[in-house]
Amino acid sequence: MQKVHLALGVLTVLSSVVASQGQAAQPDGGGIRQGRLPLTWNTGGPKCMEMPEWQVHEYNPDLFILRQSGCTDYEKPFLYLLFGRERALLLDTGSRHGNPVPALQHTLHQWLLRNHRESIPLIVAHSHSHSDHVAGDAELQAIKDPATPIIFVPATVEATKKFYGMANWPEASGAVDLGDRMIDVLAIPGHDAVSVALYDRQTGILFTGDSLYPGRIYVRDFPAFAASNKRMVKFTEGKLIAHILGCHIEETRTPYLDYPVGTIYQPDEHELSLSRGALLEMQSVLEKFTGTPTRVALRDFSLWPTGPAFSATDQSKSKFKETQEYQLNHMWNQSQP
Repeated sequence: MQKVHLALGVLTVLSSVVASQGQAAQPDGGGIRQGRLPLTWNTGGPKCMEMPEWQVHEYNPDLFILRQSGCTDYEKPFLYLLFGRERALLLDTGSRHGNPVPALQHTLHQWLLRNHRESIPLIVAHSHSHSDHVAGDAELQAIKDPATPIIFVPATVEATKKFYGMANWPEASGAVDLGDRMIDVLAIPGHDAVSVALYDRQTGILFTGDSLYPGRIYVRDFPAFAASNKRMVKFTEGKLIAHILGCHIEETRTPYLDYPVGTIYQPDEHELSLSRGALLEMQSVLEKFTGTPTRVALRDFSLWPTGPAFSATDQSKSKFKETQEYQLNHMWNQSQP
């Protein structure tokens, strides 16, 4: 009997260690809802005449990823549409010239049709307040469709705190229940004062906005950014993280190599998904900085502090102008010189 108790004690200890590391006990999916990401995404070509304004990808029947075409705007952001039993949530509204409503309404109505539903309220929220993520706000607010009444959350700290129940910004987390689908929300300022990360317990996906994605991570408030990344590392301890999904891809498949800012067509881009290891890698770099931070290229993303300290050596504006001019002149056929 003593051996049995000892064995049970060992199993308990092992189970707690597994839980703290965010590992599943068996290679059986870990109990999270599965989905599929595409091998490649539409970017902005090679021929813009053939490109739809939005690519809609079904990750699973209740999670859709919408990507804006680079032919409409070089930012090419990703939007995320999650469905619960009682309401749906749209994260961000796209960049300039996106025209998101037709693709969004088509997806919403197809979901209703497939689920034999007549209506579902739609929460329109944001990962942060920058223009390439809120440009479609007015168009979404103007929707007058009884099948999808809009609950709009402005991209402000006060509105975000109130909606998610985050009493102590940025330390306290919040949440929203879509109906049998709980979404945890963390404040992660640094890239932007209103930046948030959302964790979908159902799929194990952490949505990180512009605070972590394959590309240049622009840091405007370095102390706040470092604290936010540490908060995400702590939050994800012991949790299954199937994917970390940000709002852009700016990196190529070649390690340490990104696309010039302003690129429309990215024929060999990095995959969208990152792992929790990227958070830990970011944390290790942030902890080494003393005094003025520097710009650092890592394998799958770059840490890109901004501000006066970098203005003298920053060639981004001139490179952007050059890249945009070339890409726009070739947008109808990128294969032509």
